[in-house]
Amino acid sequence: MTRIVLIGAPGSGKSTVGMALAAHLQWPFVDTDALIEMKESKKITDLFVENGEEYFRGIEFQVLEEVLKEPSAVISLGGGAPISEEAQTSLLSSNSTIVFLDVSLATAAPRVGFNRDRPLLLGNPRAQWQALSDQRRPIYEKLATLSVKVDDVTVDEIIAIIESSLS
Repeated sequence: MTRIVLIGAPGSGKSTVGMALAAHLQWPFVDTDALIEMKESKKITDLFVENGEEYFRGIEFQVLEEVLKEPSAVISLGGGAPISEEAQTSLLSSNSTIVFLDVSLATAAPRVGFNRDRPLLLGNPRAQWQALSDQRRPIYEKLATLSVKVDDVTVDEIIAIIESSLS
């Protein structure tokens, strides 16, 4: 196993768990959303508004392909990154441990804050989050090597669950 990829809905803890897991394993941590913002010199919200979702998803896929070449890394993907068929194919053929951080709306809501930095959650953010989660869940479940329910579980407990699955 050369890398661990964290997938899940906004607010599932991909970045928080990813940073802590990487530190624990003494591996590099890669957040694809941060890489996209750095590469494009724009916030993701601005990319959506100025260039559209299709443009953003293209950049997101390029970044995904790049990070899947990283050996021994913990990678946090944006919530929509694994949704396209080509992204799913890349993930499944990458020899990665793919961890679905499964979160409920009640737990995600205070974490996400449903703020302006979530372009797909504009309008009625709770309803949008639930609709996206319902749409994406089957894909997350199909891709996952491991699913971890993260409601009422600490970051250290999540790390222990992931680490025990690696043995």
